[in-house]
Amino acid sequence: MAARVFIDGAVGTTGLEIAERLEGRPEFELIRLDESRRKDDAARAEALNAAEFVILCLPDEAARAAVAMIDNPATRVIDASTAHRTDPAWTYGFPEIVGREAVASTMRLANPGCYPTGFIAVLAPLVRAGLLPSDWAYTCNAVSGYSGGGKALVERFQADPDIAFRSYGLALGHKHVPEMQQLCELAQPPLFAPSVIPTYRGMVVEVPLPLIAMPGAASPDELRAALAAFYTGSPVVTVRDETPDEVLLHRAMAPTDRLDLYVFGSADGCQARLVAVLDNLGKGASGAAVQSLNLMAGLPETAGLRL
Repeated sequence: MAARVFIDGAVGTTGLEIAERLEGRPEFELIRLDESRRKDDAARAEALNAAEFVILCLPDEAARAAVAMIDNPATRVIDASTAHRTDPAWTYGFPEIVGREAVASTMRLANPGCYPTGFIAVLAPLVRAGLLPSDWAYTCNAVSGYSGGGKALVERFQADPDIAFRSYGLALGHKHVPEMQQLCELAQPPLFAPSVIPTYRGMVVEVPLPLIAMPGAASPDELRAALAAFYTGSPVVTVRDETPDEVLLHRAMAPTDRLDLYVFGSADGCQARLVAVLDNLGKGASGAAVQSLNLMAGLPETAGLRL
């Protein structure tokens, strides 16, 4: 029998892409509310409690309110908002980092943020292994397609083609920072510098490393080898052996749920750049949710993914 899935917030960017990945899959039956009932709390509560799996694609407060509407012990929740990402009662939905068993068995799962996915992917395994210090003041520079900002930002960029670059989070209190610090087990929050470029999807996340000044830091080759060993066998994450002269995002980028990691090093080994390339709507959002849903439902983790 197909598992019933309700996407609360199904008309948003993330919700639409999750539904696309589930469309036509016999393992799941989508519960849908028509437009007249989509914002009706009684209808939503009924759907939330009728589903075996609920995926919340809502703002933080609305996500918390939706969880509070669930009054049975059987409904399992994937929350794509920021609301529960550092909550110890919730499992962080990054199977490669927290373990597939933890994701498969949880009742409450917090889907990672798009930027944190890249940051955590390149840094967490290296800090855990003692190859990079946990007490370093890390920085993270990143660019994303404008779809990551939701409908309002999509409309703004599409209405004003003159926008070439948008830097934000300038007050240094971005909501992604707590999960980045917690999942990488860092002593202090990273300095996070996000930006948006005029392309719909795609993301590059970089962590620069002045290795010569970092106590106990490994060499670029050792860092690359450690990441490759950590992600061995992953069908989603690939650590690239090559070190190209440039990393590009294309406006016509096809949707993908892959995550590619690079380690670039200076000739003398004194500096390195950890780089993650992903689709902010794929492994950065909808693809990650579907990967976790597959595991929670006891299915192959890559089912329905675009790899």
